[in-house]
Amino acid sequence: MPCPKQQVVRSSSAHPDNSTMKQVRFASGDNSDSDSQDKPCETPENDHLHIELGPQLKLLHLNDQVRELQTIIRDKTTSRGDFVFCADRLIRLVVEEGLNQLPYTECVVTTPTGYKYEGVRFERGNCGVSIMRSGEAMEQGLRDCCRSIRIGKILIQSDEETLKAKVYYAKFPPDIYRRKVLLMYPILSSGNTVIEAVRVLIDHGVQPSHIILLSLFSTPHGAKSVIEEFPDITILTTEVHSVSPTHFGQKYFGTE
Repeated sequence: MPCPKQQVVRSSSAHPDNSTMKQVRFASGDNSDSDSQDKPCETPENDHLHIELGPQLKLLHLNDQVRELQTIIRDKTTSRGDFVFCADRLIRLVVEEGLNQLPYTECVVTTPTGYKYEGVRFERGNCGVSIMRSGEAMEQGLRDCCRSIRIGKILIQSDEETLKAKVYYAKFPPDIYRRKVLLMYPILSSGNTVIEAVRVLIDHGVQPSHIILLSLFSTPHGAKSVIEEFPDITILTTEVHSVSPTHFGQKYFGTE
């Protein structure tokens, strides 16, 4: 069930030949009541954002399960144990959909009964990169899906004087320039940290079109900033909302 003031729009599929259209929802920041929760919110701001960002912004299909996880994570009364449990569940859903954006090849396997089954096989040559520290919360979810995947790390912090994002540490697989990269950062707020991380990846030879940002929550400003800077990058998130749960990293790691 969409929340009050939530907009439902159509987004083109990652594969143009696929007739199935994905629903993309943007939530506004105000808490005003709506006559019906089933009615999409029609706001010029969200319409304009979707037109500008287009298919590079992908949202996880919204259902009651996802909505409940979002609610528990945002609730200030949620215990840390419940918070981590629900965050891990939402991370797993995002990671699974992120893997679905990567290339697969057709193959034929033989079943135990001798039947030739036509299926698909995941292509090799992918890796993960977590933006420390909050991005490290998503590493286990990726490893649970891809046991042997290589994961790099990058540490970016704001300079105390200039307030600009500054890279303090970066370690990637040596052949990262040949890989598709799942960039992990749970809360996309201003977009500055992600923009700096993408620049570092580009400096290491990674093409922006080979980068998929996995995020749990995003603000309209953050998503717009990243895609305007790198039009070929793909952002996958569960929600675009003007208020993001910026307490995520501290609560997840117990450093409140």
